[in-house]
Amino acid sequence: MVNNQSLSPMGHSSDEELEMKEVDVTSLSSSHRHTENLPYVHKVGLPQKQNLLKEFKNTVKETFFADEPLRPFKDQPRSRKFILGVQAIFPILEWGRDYNLTKFKGDLIAGLTIASLCIPQDIGYSKLANLDPQYGLYSSFVPPLVYAFMGSSRDIAIGPVAVVSLLLGTLLQDVIDPTKHPAEYRRLAFTATFFAGITQFTLGFLRLGFLIDFLSHAAIVGFMAGAAITIALQQLKGFLGIKNFTKKTDIVSVMHSVWGSVHHGWNWQTIVIGAAFLGFLLFAKYIGKKNKKFFWVPAIAPLISVILSTFFVYITHAEKDGVQIVRHIKEGINPPSVKEIYFTGEYLAKGFRIGIVAGMVALTEAIAIGRTFASMKDYQLDGNKEMVALGTMNVVGSMTSCYVATGSFSRSAVNYMAGCKTAVSNIVMSGVVFLTLELITPLFKYTPNAILSSIIITAVIGLIDYEAAILIWKIDKFDFVACMGAFIGVIFASVEMGLLIAISISFAKILLQVTRPRTAILGNLPRTKVYRNIQQYPGATKVPGVLIVRVDSAIYFSNSNYVKERILRWLTDEEQQLKAKSLPRIQFLIVEMSPVTDIDTSGIHALEELYRSLLKRDVQLVLANPGQVVIDKLHASNFAGKIGEDKIFLTVADAVLTCTPKMVEEP
Repeated sequence: MVNNQSLSPMGHSSDEELEMKEVDVTSLSSSHRHTENLPYVHKVGLPQKQNLLKEFKNTVKETFFADEPLRPFKDQPRSRKFILGVQAIFPILEWGRDYNLTKFKGDLIAGLTIASLCIPQDIGYSKLANLDPQYGLYSSFVPPLVYAFMGSSRDIAIGPVAVVSLLLGTLLQDVIDPTKHPAEYRRLAFTATFFAGITQFTLGFLRLGFLIDFLSHAAIVGFMAGAAITIALQQLKGFLGIKNFTKKTDIVSVMHSVWGSVHHGWNWQTIVIGAAFLGFLLFAKYIGKKNKKFFWVPAIAPLISVILSTFFVYITHAEKDGVQIVRHIKEGINPPSVKEIYFTGEYLAKGFRIGIVAGMVALTEAIAIGRTFASMKDYQLDGNKEMVALGTMNVVGSMTSCYVATGSFSRSAVNYMAGCKTAVSNIVMSGVVFLTLELITPLFKYTPNAILSSIIITAVIGLIDYEAAILIWKIDKFDFVACMGAFIGVIFASVEMGLLIAISISFAKILLQVTRPRTAILGNLPRTKVYRNIQQYPGATKVPGVLIVRVDSAIYFSNSNYVKERILRWLTDEEQQLKAKSLPRIQFLIVEMSPVTDIDTSGIHALEELYRSLLKRDVQLVLANPGQVVIDKLHASNFAGKIGEDKIFLTVADAVLTCTPKMVEEP
């Protein structure tokens, strides 16, 4: 007969223990001996001691090299390693070997289609950044070429985007007035673009891409929607023909500026042109959404609008009646701008700060777009390679008169729908932009600003994803708060304030989840050995004399005190309920530790305090299923020896069966 006295509930005599022979149990000693007719209780495995250097290397590997990027190089000759290294930097050398005429046909059609969309958009987006129209075209010439050689996405279309253009323009004009000091403003834009590229390249090279994941999807949805409304409101200047317009982006200032000039600043000819073509663009977008076969209709509609409106203004000379036009776009391809970047002086730090913000936002948008289309075509996208490619193209772009470029969702969607096969579609688009810069820019002289405003309004409408916001509300209310916080911050304060709110709420959510982890009381599902949350499974029954608590998080310094106090509160509440019903008191507290992935010294200290508090209450502490890392640290701190190794079990069922054999029935 095995002696079970050390594990029997307190207050029971040895005679009572003899009566428990109806249920077979085993005493869990350090050797876990078992005899005939007694169920076998598995011992919790204690991992072998790892070499400190090896453990550190494994941690670093899992943090920075989880995708094992060097696996293709293993056991390869030196010449092959060199080829693989070059292909890793320039993926075009890998997929280019299998390139054929069929793929080129798809890329040619896609490239021409997105070029027709990007040219009018680029001219409009450059105005958002407070730059001359040609700089938007410059940014769709050089960066796409660089990306085509270094990027790993087959579908992403590169160029200026509305949100980054507005963000850059807002941040830059707070430092330098673009109308009074255009040359200095332009230099600061190139400086910010340079540091945006450096930021992106560094994140990718050091494999720190996981940092951009700290900006939650909910925050991005709210930020994009707010930015879309802000951009649309900014276009009222060109849409209504207002000359004196506020430089602030919040909705109150913009609407005050709009209604303040209603009697003397609005131009009815401009409004007619803008409204007519806005209706045409929205109708084209509706056709494309209604029937996917007509995706090309909304893609070429902006270029058709520009051509028709420009011709109309040219033959009617509407500019003499107050219709504002583009007037002049400088001919020729990108001039070098290396010498214009601020590498010293007071604007260096400001350009660096603006560049980091713009670079991170551009990176987040590009990676999100790339992953979306990669999943649709079922291929892998290397996020770190993407960052290196995006960073390189912006560094090169800053030296060739470009401002921050990234992946455009609208163009990428058109690129995908047009049947692009590889990044060659970006090269085709870049070629069309090259011809435009060399030959066609004088034709844009009479293009009305109203049509550019209409094009931008149509483009940014797609950034308002109300369906995603509704889904966020249904799934997670805290996520919805982050979404609305970013949205309200952008439209009522500024773009950078909305971004700051989005990041702050995202971090607040992380801190809340880390410092206030979930805990649950477990009960036994009838006719099983399974123990689950009694709130999720109302049919689960509590074990008399036992309180089973599960901690759903690692236990660190940030939450250890809370976990201890929360468990004690569960215990206090349970004891009060039992006392009110005149039921037996709690004699065992079982902590289910399956979800506890790690524990630090503060966590172990909290467990020690919990153990001492339970001793004063005459309650025994029992642990169930601690993981490898946790059990190793429990033994290293001697906590396992303090509570007794016979109080550590593989499963909750083993713990309950061993601790309270009289109350447990075999299922």
